[in-house]
Amino acid sequence: MKSETAIAVRGLRKSYGSTLAADGIDLDISRGEVFALLGPNGAGKTTTVEILEGYRHRDGGTVAVLGQDPAKADRSWRARIGIVLQLTAEPELTVAEMVSMFAEFYPLPRDPGEVIELVGLGGLAARRGRQLSGGQRRRLDVALGIVGRPEVLFLDEPTTGFDPEARRQFWELIKHLAADGTTILLTTHYLPEAEALADRVAVLASGRVVALGEPATLGGRVTQDAQVTWEAADGRRTVQTAAPTKVVTELAAQFGGEIPGLAVTRPSLEDVYLELIGADR
Repeated sequence: MKSETAIAVRGLRKSYGSTLAADGIDLDISRGEVFALLGPNGAGKTTTVEILEGYRHRDGGTVAVLGQDPAKADRSWRARIGIVLQLTAEPELTVAEMVSMFAEFYPLPRDPGEVIELVGLGGLAARRGRQLSGGQRRRLDVALGIVGRPEVLFLDEPTTGFDPEARRQFWELIKHLAADGTTILLTTHYLPEAEALADRVAVLASGRVVALGEPATLGGRVTQDAQVTWEAADGRRTVQTAAPTKVVTELAAQFGGEIPGLAVTRPSLEDVYLELIGADR
């Protein structure tokens, strides 16, 4: 885990009338970390991210992004963050024209051609935005979000509408950016995405953080009972056990070697997530 803090949130509160969208949220996100915010619609994800981006005022608490309060930050601070929204762009300009135009907004931008190659649009630089497929437009959105060389990148549902191949390619791009030192905060409803990309995840429900940790250990996944399944003479059998190694050893002795149809599983991230959000669904 990186030691330097990129985002620090303490006691964040925001309400809309009688509805609490953020009810005392605390978060620390390190520089270079990929952090995922999970939660059902209405849990407070969008409100929290918009406050961090400086686009929504909070009612209480403290927030620091790259050492500054987003509510008071100036244009130089905005040049240090990148935002990729859920809605995709459909411009009349070409890919190259769009990325070059956005590059001019920043003091130390990446080379537009390099960015276009990085997001996988190298062969489409002369194509107009409206002629791109959904996945290609999403890549253009990312190009516009990273051309300014952001230190923190906000991604809202980054692979909505992607086919499996496009999603995997996009994940590789995010991993490349993280390896380059970019801090990434993403929201997603697609749990395998959080598991594939995030160093840590926070689950929000009713405006509160109900779980925080690495995807592999969230909600005590690694300590929960495992499910051991195999093919017995009378059909498929399954047992829940806190000692799967012992069960497998006994089965191996019983079968004299290979265990037919053996599978050992623990609760998935989705299983734990659904349990955590409970009545907030």
